[in-house]
Amino acid sequence: MPRIETLAARAGSAPDPRSGALSPPLQLATTFEHTPDAQLPHGYLYQRYDNPTQHDTEAALAALDGAARTLLFPTGMAAGATALQSLPRGSHVLLCDDSYFSFRVLARQQFPRWGLEHDVVDFTDLDAVRAALRPQTALLWAETPSNPLLKVSDIAALAEIAHAGGARLLVDGTFAPPVLQQPLALGADVVLHSATKYLGGHGDVMGGVLSFREDDAHAAACHGLRLLGGATASPFAAWMILRGVRTLAARMAWHCRNARVVAEFLEGHARVAKVHFPGLASHPQHAVAARQMRDYGGMLSLEVAGGRDAALAVAGRLRLFTNATSLGSTESLVEHRASVEGPASTTPPGLLRLSVGLEHADDLVADLARALGAG
Repeated sequence: MPRIETLAARAGSAPDPRSGALSPPLQLATTFEHTPDAQLPHGYLYQRYDNPTQHDTEAALAALDGAARTLLFPTGMAAGATALQSLPRGSHVLLCDDSYFSFRVLARQQFPRWGLEHDVVDFTDLDAVRAALRPQTALLWAETPSNPLLKVSDIAALAEIAHAGGARLLVDGTFAPPVLQQPLALGADVVLHSATKYLGGHGDVMGGVLSFREDDAHAAACHGLRLLGGATASPFAAWMILRGVRTLAARMAWHCRNARVVAEFLEGHARVAKVHFPGLASHPQHAVAARQMRDYGGMLSLEVAGGRDAALAVAGRLRLFTNATSLGSTESLVEHRASVEGPASTTPPGLLRLSVGLEHADDLVADLARALGAG
């Protein structure tokens, strides 16, 4: 079996049988020839059901995740919502306390309509997770590293807890794409990626991914809901994601290296109250991260001494870090998460989330040094 870097670099690169092209072809057709009695001699019926470019991208992502089945969606939220909406009515879901803010909002607003219940638990506290299980618990929703506090949950331990209680474990691995972390190999049942981030890698495509350890009833239910609900990624988006995957390993190596340099600088700065980065020995779950991750990613957050006003002032003085939502692209971004999340945010008011890009690390450190001022 080729190593994951080889799988990524050659994703979709088999010569096109028609032209011999090595770049994966983009097929934009919305409909495909079938027989009078609706047999499919070419394997495809209609773009919403399946299409060649989506099929190729799903195959590449399944190989990277070690999945039996992978489904591509137009956004990460669409992928996550499908995984949740496909659960049986009456199910109970455990959400980690630092999961992506929009998923927590989704749970509050939509779960009652879907016949689901949920509790929010600190997944770094395994005893608390065990205590929160109910007979109706169907899914544990982990996010590791988490957004925006970079908490690290023990995937193997959570999988054991979930399976002992008759539940499944889903891991949102958006901050740690497959070249850094393999949740399915650690026992998770489903891994979610926002392909908009590191998989696409250039800030110019949106997509979401569900990869399943087994091609089971939950995978089939998600596929059926995607088909009927129309949550299919466009062929062009699929093609862009496949293109991004081909440079994933190389990009992540640079993202990780830069983030480590930035985190080490910030940890020693007098005007920084706290740095959240699992690659630092001071991180509370550093040992867990070292055990289950190949490297620590390109995301980190810092809490500026002085709280909200001081953090906003720093964000306003940055020049290489652009104030913008999202992450995982070539350029470095900064975001005051509490402002973006609004009044219901539980993010510390002095926290700035950094997506460390592919610039030179010394330039990024200089930008932060100037924005923070003398320390």
